[in-house]
Amino acid sequence: MNADSTVLVVDDDQAHRTMLRTLLSGWGYTIFEADDGDTAIREVYERPFDLILMDIRMLRISGLEALSKIKEFNPSIPIIIMTAFSSVETAVEGLKKGAYDYLTKPLDFDELRLAMERAMDHTKLREENRRLRESLGIRFDRHNIIGRSTSMERLLETVAQVAQADATVLITGESGTGKELIAGAIHFNSPRRDKPFVKINCAAITETLLESELFGHEKGSFTGADRRKEGKFRQADGGSLFLDEVSEMSLAMQVKLLRVLQEKELTRVGGEDVIKVDVRVIAATNKNLLDDVEAERFREDLFYRLNVITLNVPPLRERREDIPLLAQHFLLMFSEKNNKKLKGFTPQAMDALLKYDWPGNIRELMNVVERGVVLSRALYLDEHDLALIERTEAPSKEILNGDVPLEAVEKATILKTLEATSGNKSEAARRLGITRKTLHKKLRKYGMM
Repeated sequence: MNADSTVLVVDDDQAHRTMLRTLLSGWGYTIFEADDGDTAIREVYERPFDLILMDIRMLRISGLEALSKIKEFNPSIPIIIMTAFSSVETAVEGLKKGAYDYLTKPLDFDELRLAMERAMDHTKLREENRRLRESLGIRFDRHNIIGRSTSMERLLETVAQVAQADATVLITGESGTGKELIAGAIHFNSPRRDKPFVKINCAAITETLLESELFGHEKGSFTGADRRKEGKFRQADGGSLFLDEVSEMSLAMQVKLLRVLQEKELTRVGGEDVIKVDVRVIAATNKNLLDDVEAERFREDLFYRLNVITLNVPPLRERREDIPLLAQHFLLMFSEKNNKKLKGFTPQAMDALLKYDWPGNIRELMNVVERGVVLSRALYLDEHDLALIERTEAPSKEILNGDVPLEAVEKATILKTLEATSGNKSEAARRLGITRKTLHKKLRKYGMM
């Protein structure tokens, strides 16, 4: 099975290299050796390898430094790092630099074999997908995604590849960019397409209810639980589960989610039965999760479990060539919905749409066009029909002179931001630079809740 697979073993410990050469040769791998990081780099420049098994601590060039240089030269080669210093910091640093996995010394041979096979399978699948795309082309359903910009075409090419695999995906991007549509495109172009695609917004449900929604509950497990309920994981069994705004999960819920992802099994709230589940998880966030990890708001181990493949959805201001397509699509959709016969936009209206920065992205564009369609009395939407929010207003004279109490300024800022985000509290909190919890406190303080 491994006869054609070449492995480079990098370790400055001769005895350890000899042991690994004997072990891996017995498993059918062809082994090459390097006694330090600089030797490993030269080896990679000279010949291809299917996998590299590399120690962290070496005399001349460390494993982490060698890892960075090798990844610059060949980003696709899987590298498993080994360390006798089982600190999370060292292992995580390696993962950040592109390592496929890490193992601690003394090595567990079963764990080593499993990690190597997973890495080989991952590489093989990626290569098969590439060849398939080149020879036959993958018939890709855009799944209602509108856009012909270069950035979107590149994203959709990646989505087409990702869809064929079964790895966990993390979709990032600002609110309103269409992360849910991307998740849908992944599912409906995947081998799981005939199974359920289940969605849940983690920010819209309280922590107590979120556990029940995800994992289900037994009858009588809490007040109001008058019957057994299957959670989203069970509903999505065999298919895909989309966890929107995953960053809003509490740390306690993150632990429970991590366990399900690792073990592929769950227990209902109030229950004891262990239930196996086969679900592909696609998560999304409008935050920088690494910042949340550093601030200890998000678990590092869960981040790397979710972040197997990352897709970033570009904001609308970076794909302006897609604005006319999207605007016309929404105009026709809302014209039909409201029994109107609008044909398009005046040149002045389209010019205004193209010049606007769209902080609320596609969701804001959709709302603007819907409002214009509802209020318009002509066949074409004019610039006066578009409620584009001006965000370059100068501070009032009273504020500049310090004549307005700080609380009044804060309240007005919050109100204006909520107005700009159409009441989306998560997006408002992001723009204000505060947490959603802090925003709720301020809303209660000013009697706005």
